[in-house]
Amino acid sequence: MHKGTIAQIIGPVVDVEFEEGKLPRIFEALTTERGADDTVTLEVAKHIGGGRVRAIALSSTDGLTRGMEVSATGEEISVPVGKETLGRIFNVLGAPIDRKDANQFPKRWNIHREAPSFVDRTTNTEVFETGIKVIDLLAPFVKGGKVGLFGGAGVGKTVLLMELIRNVAEESGGVSIFAGVGERTREGNDLYREMQESGVIEKTALVFGQMNEVPGARLRTPLAALTMAEYFRDEESKDVLLFIDNIFRFSQAGSEVSALLGRMPSAVGYQPTLATEMGELQERITSTKKGSITSVQAIYVPADDITDPAPATTFSHLDSTIVLSRALTELGIYPAVDPLASGSVALDPKIVGEEHYRAARAVQKTLQRYSELQDTSISSAWKSSRKTINSLCRAREKSSDSCPSPFSSRRHLSAGRESS
Repeated sequence: MHKGTIAQIIGPVVDVEFEEGKLPRIFEALTTERGADDTVTLEVAKHIGGGRVRAIALSSTDGLTRGMEVSATGEEISVPVGKETLGRIFNVLGAPIDRKDANQFPKRWNIHREAPSFVDRTTNTEVFETGIKVIDLLAPFVKGGKVGLFGGAGVGKTVLLMELIRNVAEESGGVSIFAGVGERTREGNDLYREMQESGVIEKTALVFGQMNEVPGARLRTPLAALTMAEYFRDEESKDVLLFIDNIFRFSQAGSEVSALLGRMPSAVGYQPTLATEMGELQERITSTKKGSITSVQAIYVPADDITDPAPATTFSHLDSTIVLSRALTELGIYPAVDPLASGSVALDPKIVGEEHYRAARAVQKTLQRYSELQDTSISSAWKSSRKTINSLCRAREKSSDSCPSPFSSRRHLSAGRESS
């Protein structure tokens, strides 16, 4: 185990000096002791010459000083894997943060792994049944695919998430992995409590790198969660559901790290390696001959600009998009999936079958007609469009618990009286 000393500290970036010829490898983990039982882990990101390496801290660098001793571990960052991780919460280093027993994880895998080779991947396109009618009909998931989840606060993302986890556990015996990337700690705590109450926590492992943590931790959290998912897919032949909330924060953390490493920024200040980093993550999410990892990724679109490089880079990897509508939430319709804005590459007669395809297109046509009627005079179109409205209600009743009449509001009734 080689020893070095800290030569420079710039925020979460630490330069460490080693003897020539004894430099640690890229991605190798380094450790330094800040105090009793307080270890700071660094990850080598760059060799800068003169016997020095530049490393990214995975926790706060407060208390570190120049001249402190650093040890090269000879290993990359690893996380625990296996059934022992279910029902537990971890940080990016794989350390439990739920105040439970930390010494019950016999297996660990490195977080930097190659994507499955072409010969290991399955060539069949299969539909991943969620048990949620509106999704399975209009925007079916692809097994081993990536799903983009769009929706603001309070539109039912957590409710939808827990329903997916429950259905996967009960119907297929699968497991779920949740990666909280750059979001509020309160949201992670609330999610854990709700999972405990609903009974789905025993089939789920959670990995958090929240917004108060250093960019290195937020950048590596998705890789840590994905590694846990890969074990269940490759070693236990399970179908795994991987949630990433929020994938934009992964790109944002990469931008911060890139700037700290001194790289020349590209468009809108993002790292020049944005597409490469996103591709390395997304290509590991796939189906193999043993099992599958299906990913649901919450996507924040900054300033609602879909041309922003971060969400635009993510879009190219998605197989399905699920848009949650606040308007439907206000009507009491759950899940509040917008059936016209959502879509999937799997909605193809060659994949879902001719009957499914025709039914889905007929529903979309009816809903589109209803949307058009909302923009016209309701009173004049009411009689001629009664059949369309009734069809809409029947479609909604099959995918939700309520179907409020579009003509029951005061606005519509008053419009009818005025026109008459």
